[in-house]
Amino acid sequence: MSNIILGIESSCDDTSAAVIKDGILLSNVIASQSVHEAFGGVVPELASRAHQQNIVPVVSEAIKRAGIQKSDLSAIAFTAGPGLIGSLLVGTSFAKGLSTALNIPMVCVNHLHGHVLAHFIREDETTEVPEFPYMCLLISGGNSQIILVEDYNKMSILGQTIDDAAGEAFDKCAKVMGLPYPGGPHIDRLAQEGNPERFKFSKPHIPGLDYSFSGLKTSFLYTLRDELKKDPDFIEKNKADLAASLQKTIIDILIDKLAKAVKEHPEIKQIAIGGGVSANSGVRNAVAEFCERRGLKAFIPKRAFTTDNAAMVAIAGLFKFKDKEFADLNIAPFARVEV
Repeated sequence: MSNIILGIESSCDDTSAAVIKDGILLSNVIASQSVHEAFGGVVPELASRAHQQNIVPVVSEAIKRAGIQKSDLSAIAFTAGPGLIGSLLVGTSFAKGLSTALNIPMVCVNHLHGHVLAHFIREDETTEVPEFPYMCLLISGGNSQIILVEDYNKMSILGQTIDDAAGEAFDKCAKVMGLPYPGGPHIDRLAQEGNPERFKFSKPHIPGLDYSFSGLKTSFLYTLRDELKKDPDFIEKNKADLAASLQKTIIDILIDKLAKAVKEHPEIKQIAIGGGVSANSGVRNAVAEFCERRGLKAFIPKRAFTTDNAAMVAIAGLFKFKDKEFADLNIAPFARVEV
């Protein structure tokens, strides 16, 4: 009998639903919220209201595109956290209601686990997936972590940011440059036209495998402040070079720690990346080249699976469903947690 999982993701500002059948993706629907662009960041109250408006049509569309009926579902997997509590409550409450109505089990998924396990989403039988153990570089707006993945339910954080995440550095530096929100994609686009060696920004000297990006942000801000005193049009004249130099610095920081982690774990032969920043073209190329030089297998996700999406929730839920790790109706979402 087939295992058909409906995944629901509502941790931030994207409402998403997906259907996976025996590990094969049948549908993945995402409704994004443009309302936050005017505020330069996600407004939690507006996000939760938009989720309430979007979740029913998004789930209905995912089931329709999958070519199934609600009665075919084996279980519902939903993001329990971390994320914005108001947004998570919408997805959690909907999952509880649908689970009760259909009399099928629920599976709660850690949002970060979903990003790590997104590489197991298969669009057909030929999709190549990692083998345990592997190492995952999880990079997003809220997290920068190097994770040793020994099994779907056995993950160890080898290093993580002690302050800001890589995605936050991209977005905040983009904001001071006057770029629209979210700034990361704009930095990526401009960087492809600029000289990455033009400007030098501060790199942290943090022991071990932990990351820090606050010093880089400060260095970037001071560079702009000093140069703008000399030339008020400095940013406009140097946007591409600033973006390229910023992106190169962030990538150098990420790869430096990843290299140390690989050296400390010679048994690891596969490297995966995940999270929103793994959509960045510079990051993708750098990780691919890093692995090629060292004879490692690189798993670079499709861009559709880098941002918040329900397909990753559904595949993580499938693992737990097979082990009968079900959630009960009194489960509550959580804002913060480590992998």
